[in-house]
Amino acid sequence: MAAVRKRSKYGNKKVVVDGHTFDSKAEAKYYQQLKWLQQANQIESFKLQPRYLLQEGFKKNGKTYRAIHYKADFEVHKLDGTVEIIDIKGAITKEFSIKRKLFEMKYMDSIKLLKYDQYRGFIEVS
Repeated sequence: MAAVRKRSKYGNKKVVVDGHTFDSKAEAKYYQQLKWLQQANQIESFKLQPRYLLQEGFKKNGKTYRAIHYKADFEVHKLDGTVEIIDIKGAITKEFSIKRKLFEMKYMDSIKLLKYDQYRGFIEVS
């Protein structure tokens, strides 16, 4: 993994793997895990940074309001046909909490929130 010098506001280093830029080392590590799972036929496929519409853009009183989107880290298609939406987080922001609620209301799916622990690997957080 080759690190890019730019840091996010949360101190994460951007990481480039296979030409894809990830916001953290944990995201890059999960990507590598998904690649391995796909090669081992444990999952059907996965998408990087899928984007979901949460609210359409609109005009009101002559003012234009842009659409609101949520961009997950991964969309994992399992062998049984189910889909998991995965987000890797070090800290849960207010913006993420709001977008998560809007996503779950509109799509009726849940976002699986993971955090990387150096001793236990990826663990699910709520």
